[in-house]
Amino acid sequence: MDVELTRRLREARRLAFITGAGVSAESGIPTFRGAQGLWRNFRPEDLATPTAFARDPLLVWQWYEWRRALCSGAEPNAAHKTIAAIEADFSERFLLITQNVDGLHFRAGSRRMIEVHGSLFRVRCVSCQHRAEHPYRTESRLPPRCPLCDNLLRPDVVWFGETYDQIDIRRALDFLSDVSLVCVLGTSGMVPMPVHLAEHARQYGAYIVDINTAESALTPMADRSLRGAAAEILPALWSEQL
Repeated sequence: MDVELTRRLREARRLAFITGAGVSAESGIPTFRGAQGLWRNFRPEDLATPTAFARDPLLVWQWYEWRRALCSGAEPNAAHKTIAAIEADFSERFLLITQNVDGLHFRAGSRRMIEVHGSLFRVRCVSCQHRAEHPYRTESRLPPRCPLCDNLLRPDVVWFGETYDQIDIRRALDFLSDVSLVCVLGTSGMVPMPVHLAEHARQYGAYIVDINTAESALTPMADRSLRGAAAEILPALWSEQL
């Protein structure tokens, strides 16, 4: 294993992880834009929008129930579990920023986490903005209704054409302004936020590590790149420093 990277991980004063769909793909969850992600001949980009929900909320919810069932049947892999173990060791000196909405990081034990794209297992009201947990149940009524005002509930995720929660982004940027090392796992960088966050951390002196199965938009700016599955590389890296 990489001796220099092992040393940097062991000696990090503050540590951040940024994860993308590639980490979940190792648990069998199709990437958002992958061929296996297609559903009823719709493109995800045609369903994950406020316009699509306003036009046909039942159709959108049927797609999300399919995704929720898929994610509920998946299990956290070794990368999810190792990230949770690293968090337990670093405590308040650690932050996980994930693009993933599948809940696998939470199920693996991660708690110091920002889900920048939201979660499939939360809902919010289109009218009163009430938010709530929304566990997957096969008998769920679709589309669900708000218990407070009886208007439609929508998945609490960021759709195309919507902006990120600025409180979450500010919290992430504040932490990344004073961090020793940032590990970016399983993201192509096609969605620009991970690149933006990593660049921000690098401007403040962070060492950037890119772990992915292939080169990505992060690779040119990374101080160290490791090619391979996060579920294999990360546990080996962490066990080396113990």
